[in-house]
Amino acid sequence: MTSRASRRFVAPPALRAGDRVAVVAPAGPFDQTALDTGLAVLAGRYEPVGGSGLGARHRYLAGDDPRRGAELIAAVADPTVRGIVAARGGYGSMRLLDRLRPVLAAARVPKVLVGFSDITVLHLAWQARGWRSVHGPVVTQLGTQPPDVLARLFQLLESTDKAAPPLFGTTLVGGGAEGPLLGGNLSLLTRLLGTPWLPRLEGAILLLEDVGERPYRLDRMWTHLALAGVFRRVRGIVLGDFTDCEEPDGDYTSRAVLADLASETGLPCVWEVPIGHGAVNYPVPLGARVCLDGDGGSLQFLEPAVGEPGPSAARLVGRPRRPRPAPRSTGPPQRHPRSTGRGRRP
Repeated sequence: MTSRASRRFVAPPALRAGDRVAVVAPAGPFDQTALDTGLAVLAGRYEPVGGSGLGARHRYLAGDDPRRGAELIAAVADPTVRGIVAARGGYGSMRLLDRLRPVLAAARVPKVLVGFSDITVLHLAWQARGWRSVHGPVVTQLGTQPPDVLARLFQLLESTDKAAPPLFGTTLVGGGAEGPLLGGNLSLLTRLLGTPWLPRLEGAILLLEDVGERPYRLDRMWTHLALAGVFRRVRGIVLGDFTDCEEPDGDYTSRAVLADLASETGLPCVWEVPIGHGAVNYPVPLGARVCLDGDGGSLQFLEPAVGEPGPSAARLVGRPRRPRPAPRSTGPPQRHPRSTGRGRRP
């Protein structure tokens, strides 16, 4: 796997109503009720499919590495599957990267990937391959997300001519920058430093979020990025939710620590953008070009997540496609209350 990625990432083919979407569990085990609720949301628009071992458990993983790896490889290789959505995060995706190497190298056309948290390592592998993907809710989250988040997700997965509406946060460091949006979970991003699975970050707008990490751990991971030269290569920083990241009985906050660290870079930075482990997790296209307005506190999207759709799965397998209503277009995102979270990865 090469770490050399084009500054113009290839958009995967758009999904269409009724397309087959593989639900995979490359990381931790999940709550079945939450999964069933999320599957009902997906089934209202697409045809979710999953393997018989999807609910397996092995220690802190959704089954052993051969099971999870085979499931993910099959989803990438199956020509009737048009997209891949992670059931949950947790931990374990990075254990599968070497297994994925041949199938990703052989793939001529990318498939849209959806997820966040531990799925960050798969997003980075997609971007190292030169592909776009969607940082957004996992299946077990879908039943808890408000309608505008779901509408935005469907728009990202299906619209080829319209970029997503902007997202807004709070200005931390002023200035502006433009580049491809890369990154995701801070903890997972640092774990891929020095590996061939990290895409080139030159000129990127770096997205960071996390959950359950105390301030000194955030400092340690951020400093790791700094020592590796990451902040000399990127053009701007977007900070999503940092949920349950406080020191018990501490006289300082994670907010204050992050503010100091981001300010020291001198890069344009917008924080408190509703992306990640909070109550609301707005999906965003990784690999698509964005414009970060540090003065106005906004993140504007300049490219769609997907390109022109390929042959439908129905035509590939000889079945009629089921019609679905078109998703409503969304305007600027609504303001939603933030969650205090429960200190664990979804």
